[in-house]
Amino acid sequence: MPTWENVRADFPVLHQQVNGKPLVYLDNGATTQKPRAVIDALVRYYERDNSNVHRGLHALSMRATDAYEGARARVAKFIGAADPAEVIFTRGTTESINVVARSYAARLKAGDVILTTEMEHHSNLVPWQQAARASGATLRYVPVLGANAEGGLDLAALDRLLTPQVKVFAFTHISNTLATINPVAELCRRARAVGAVTVIDAAQSVGHTPLDVAALDCDFLAFSGHKMCGPTGIGVLYGRRALLDQLAPTETGGGMVVSVDFEGARWKPAPERFEAGTPNVADAIGLGVACDYLDALGRARIGQHDHRLAQLAYARLAELPGIRIIGPAGERGGLVSFAFEGVHAHDVVTFADEDGVALRGGHHCNQPLMRKLGLTSTTRASFYLYNTPEEIDVLVASLRRTLKFFQG
Repeated sequence: MPTWENVRADFPVLHQQVNGKPLVYLDNGATTQKPRAVIDALVRYYERDNSNVHRGLHALSMRATDAYEGARARVAKFIGAADPAEVIFTRGTTESINVVARSYAARLKAGDVILTTEMEHHSNLVPWQQAARASGATLRYVPVLGANAEGGLDLAALDRLLTPQVKVFAFTHISNTLATINPVAELCRRARAVGAVTVIDAAQSVGHTPLDVAALDCDFLAFSGHKMCGPTGIGVLYGRRALLDQLAPTETGGGMVVSVDFEGARWKPAPERFEAGTPNVADAIGLGVACDYLDALGRARIGQHDHRLAQLAYARLAELPGIRIIGPAGERGGLVSFAFEGVHAHDVVTFADEDGVALRGGHHCNQPLMRKLGLTSTTRASFYLYNTPEEIDVLVASLRRTLKFFQG
């Protein structure tokens, strides 16, 4: 098994300088870097197999189809899906959740409840707001606990909120701002007890920790390829086959129909009914290769590595004057989000960039949560398998320089 330091050699983008300093890439919550194996897979497809899939009878089309459907089977194995037909390729987490929300908007009615949480990314919040408006359903939120949301979800409130009127319960696995790790298996179990359908946002978890949809017993799960060493523009919606076949497609056109006449059309079953038009063949193949890459390293091992870095960063950052770190102090995902009194997050990020450190500053598509915390923005350092403890030293030194400039 390669050391984490040796793994860095697989990522070409890391071996450069930014503003004359070695790159320290700590923006993995936004997007991860790509290993050479994924880059090579994309080049190989475009140089050798580029063709449209499914209905072509020539050699390139058949090779492309085999590779595309092979990637679907590989992703199904990666998440523990029983049937590759339960894997829908989308553009990413956002589109995946929108597919479910738009479909359920046509099935919900006044008196029904959609339940989500106060820590959701806009991608798992705005689609449900739209679904509630379209259907007349009521949207409710499970609150977070603690002044810095260090207490996670208020599970006592969940007892009151999770009633038989709840038809959909949508929640994140790991918060992209708080780093809170939600007890998703328990949440699925409690939702199932009242007959609610579950939708998990796994964007921040699937590339960092083992994940098995059968063990979670969830109904839908969404994630993005670019947050797990895969290409941008490709993502996955997992859904139970029985539920997928009940949903109407949200986009129609070629490739997703059994037959068409001047009066109407009949849809194919999943997954084809949700993949109208020419699919993103190359990036689906790249995502399959990313699954191979992560499993070769071991996702449990990756999770332990990320956790150690987050714990180290939390401890080191807590020593800085005037800092406010949000999210749990103990068990957390591989990121730390923080704010300094009197210093805007964008200034922190700009100063860090001068030192070659890539951070993320802003509301992180968590505006309602930020308002609840009394913040407009935070700075986020997010870690992945190629980051090192020495890079945290660089981060802390950069932040001390920033504080000296602003605070004297």
